[in-house]
Amino acid sequence: MRRRARRTALTALLLTAGATACLTGCQSGQDDASSGDATRSAASAASATSDEPASATPSAAASPSAAASTPKEPFTGLTGAQISERALKATTEARSLRMTGTVPDEESGGTIKIDIALDRRGDCAGTMGMNGQGEAELIKTGDTLYLKYDERFLRAQSKGEPQADTEALVSLLAGRWTKMSAGGADAKEMAGFCDLDKLLEDAGDGNDDTPTTVTRGKATTVDGTPAFTLHETDGSERNTVYVATEGKPYLLRFESGSKQEPGALSFTGYDEPVPAEPPSGEVLDLDGLDGMNT
Repeated sequence: MRRRARRTALTALLLTAGATACLTGCQSGQDDASSGDATRSAASAASATSDEPASATPSAAASPSAAASTPKEPFTGLTGAQISERALKATTEARSLRMTGTVPDEESGGTIKIDIALDRRGDCAGTMGMNGQGEAELIKTGDTLYLKYDERFLRAQSKGEPQADTEALVSLLAGRWTKMSAGGADAKEMAGFCDLDKLLEDAGDGNDDTPTTVTRGKATTVDGTPAFTLHETDGSERNTVYVATEGKPYLLRFESGSKQEPGALSFTGYDEPVPAEPPSGEVLDLDGLDGMNT
């Protein structure tokens, strides 16, 4: 069970890092007729992700909605590449952020849903689920990783295991906070899900040689926040990026246009404290248990 849960978290981490990296696709190139730029994209094919912690984090961000017309268009005089460069700089300098959304999971063919807040200290708090089959809560603070699974999640992740083993696992873990050392072999991949430094480092690596065209969109809002859209086109795929137009030009949302890897990921909570407090009440110490390797 623990192996499967870690693998799912790692998959989500890679997908969210890739979605954030879409901003690197706007750093060089030549303007087209729509003020777009041929650029190099590190994530034009990346899926975007995830949604919502019950006790650990606040509610998820809403989808973008059309904004009222403004007297002056945001980012006047800037190309799509220049806007994205500014967004990339602001986003990768953040001390903390929150990601919510959904992404496809190649292993299962299903959908991963996450909602997690994380900071550069390595602390995080949030939830994750798979295919609508329950969810797991996650908190990492300091060197300790806390996890709580609901019964549906445990049963779904234990599919194919002996019935007796599944029942024993559900009886032991369902609805109960557990903890383990974040540096231990059983936890390091899940704990890596909380590594904002790594996430933003990946976002800044523009290593993809695929030529991508980025064009200016229009003014809009994302959950009430004024934003501006950029359209990233790679072949038949057209991804959409939403950039904040007030305050720092943070990335607010990424929507994948890929039929093979659909998904959307919203970014909020920039530079806000992460609610990564140890859970109260009884906590099961998994490092103190023997034989929990199912």
